[in-house]
Amino acid sequence: MCAVGSALWASGEDMEHTVYLGLGTNIGDKEDNLRVAIDRIGEEVGAVMRRSSFLETEPWGFASDNTFINAAVMVKTCRTPLEVLHATQRIEREMGRTVKSVDGKYHDRIIDIDLLLYDDITMSTEELAIPHPLMHERDFVMIPLREIL
Repeated sequence: MCAVGSALWASGEDMEHTVYLGLGTNIGDKEDNLRVAIDRIGEEVGAVMRRSSFLETEPWGFASDNTFINAAVMVKTCRTPLEVLHATQRIEREMGRTVKSVDGKYHDRIIDIDLLLYDDITMSTEELAIPHPLMHERDFVMIPLREIL
């Protein structure tokens, strides 16, 4: 059994995995958005073991008057990669994100949570690629990630 938040739940596997997630926000109360998302990750994905400092960055891949705040977290989880993805997507929706980036078209967002690394696995499906395929091109991902690796 694995602990997620304050509850125990059964998964197909009971082995603990190390997951790194990247977070970003550029609208609303940005620092609060990150704090809420990190709390929700702790409740729904697994124990947040490390958290980077918050990094203010310029928009990447699109024009906006709103700067971003980015961060990274390390989480211990018993969830599978797809379960982590679905949990983070649910957190995004529940926090108010209604549109995901499609075909490289980016936009302002209340929260974005990307699964960057999952143990040392490599996988690529229609739904999920690990490691995140663009993370090495993005300082706003790599700077917070290096802080907690």
